[in-house]
Amino acid sequence: PEAVAATAAVLAEGGAPAALAGPAAATLGAQAADALRTDPWQLLGVPGVKPEQADGFARALLGADCGPDDERRTAALVGWLLERAALRGHTALDASEVRAALAERSVADPEAAVQHAVAEGVVLVFQDGQEDEQVHDDQGSEAPAESDGGGGGDEDAGAGRAGQEPVQVLLGLDRYALAEESLADGLARLVNACEKDADWTQAASAAGSPSAAELIRAVAAHGLVAHTGGEAARAEPAALITAARALGLRALGATHSADGRRRLAAATGDPETAVTLAGLLSGEQGPGRDGEGAIAVDLLVVLDAPQLDVETAAILVESLADGTRLVLSGDPGVLGSAGAGRVFADVLAARACPQIVSRTPDPGPIGELVSGIGIGELNQVEAPGKEVVIVPVRDAGEAVHRTVQLVADSVPRAIGVPSSDTQVITVGHGGSAGTRALNAALKQRLNPGPGRFGGFDPGDRVVHVPAPGRAEPAVVVSADAEGLHLDCAGTEVVVAQGRVESSVRHGWALSAHQAAGMRWPAVVVVLPGDAAQGLSRSWVYTAFSRGERHLSVVHGVDQALPRAVAQPPAQDRTTRLRALLETPPG
Repeated sequence: PEAVAATAAVLAEGGAPAALAGPAAATLGAQAADALRTDPWQLLGVPGVKPEQADGFARALLGADCGPDDERRTAALVGWLLERAALRGHTALDASEVRAALAERSVADPEAAVQHAVAEGVVLVFQDGQEDEQVHDDQGSEAPAESDGGGGGDEDAGAGRAGQEPVQVLLGLDRYALAEESLADGLARLVNACEKDADWTQAASAAGSPSAAELIRAVAAHGLVAHTGGEAARAEPAALITAARALGLRALGATHSADGRRRLAAATGDPETAVTLAGLLSGEQGPGRDGEGAIAVDLLVVLDAPQLDVETAAILVESLADGTRLVLSGDPGVLGSAGAGRVFADVLAARACPQIVSRTPDPGPIGELVSGIGIGELNQVEAPGKEVVIVPVRDAGEAVHRTVQLVADSVPRAIGVPSSDTQVITVGHGGSAGTRALNAALKQRLNPGPGRFGGFDPGDRVVHVPAPGRAEPAVVVSADAEGLHLDCAGTEVVVAQGRVESSVRHGWALSAHQAAGMRWPAVVVVLPGDAAQGLSRSWVYTAFSRGERHLSVVHGVDQALPRAVAQPPAQDRTTRLRALLETPPG
């Protein structure tokens, strides 16, 4: 409390909101007040604070003693740019991109600003793949390819000796650099520590499908295996887990969501075989740790692997003992993790291990539609049972109206799926047909009430976000002095009053990122006209593949939908893991 009070006093001097005192003290520590007085731009480290707000705060405290090229400002801006990039999934940024962003924010010498930020340890500089090379700066002198000072260079810096390809200079925060390096080392350790096991031969011959047999044989011989496929292909890692347990091995599957855990347990026929990844790492689920602190498993299959961010992956791999077999399984067509990194995609691209591609297609009209989207084709499919329905709309208002009508009336009546089992998915949270607008309309129709529990009523469908990147669908049960009581897939969760506003939202409508790793009997995908720019092949693939029995598409984007599907997926995240995995050890 003393730190918060002192921080609030400094914030008041600079005209900053008192509400930032708690977050600033949490971010900067007990000496937050002194830190802000000495370097007001440290306020940029507080989530939600923008550069113009930090600039105003600094001017109020420092007066004429500060300007756009103050080294405290430029260092904070470099860190802020990298933090913002991490929210978009990047673990690093090209140095030229950082310099350009600094120039846009009135920094006169972006190169000097980058060099200062590196020298101060705000960011690290990397030229992966060139550790043993020397690169020339624009004066012709030689500098180490990876150093702790400078490294930003002008546009031709890092071009290398004659005949060499230009070297990409990356800037990164130490937390993500350490995570990627730890993960690369850990994966190499699992690969090298594994011994081939002949006991799996009979299990492979008894597998229910050729793809499952191929997966079992690969795991018998390798410590790390990647497995790709759609929803139906989840039967293959389930068969692997069952076969391994029949051999007396401690085998377990970890999923992204509680819904994924339920589906895996149904596939293996044994609830003990399935955990959520968060539950496994926290110790709330699974076998616990052995005497050395490692997770007590011989085989771990991580399903929904595209949702694995680099920091979680590093913690997971560090928790596995030598000799443990790890399988990363998932659908490479879906959207990536909420956190920074592209672990599954980088492992696949680096060819760091055997890759088993499932030959088990997803069934039915939805499976046929989604399979086409995966290769860039938006095909009309025969849906005699109304498995796929297209609902054209003219504007966002009509999109909201038709969505409510579908969830409340049409899908229950025509498909037999109740409103409680129908999930709405839309492109973003804002806008006239984003999750906020749709949730307001759906609540009014399906569970009207005054919102007496911090905006919520008993029976409201919500999504609880206990940590960044984890979205858990739930239903409001009640509220009291202890907090908001939720039913999360049969598990009671109590959200403290102080955390309700930041971690609970209405959940009749979700974004596709929130819906990744989960499935519902029926899904309504909403594409209003203003959603066109937010569409991509991976977004459409993810949203359309969430429905088990039925998919309705509220379609108002005209030709933007087939264009988005036809556009090849881009490598939309800058990471270092692939290069680290491709670099020979030593």
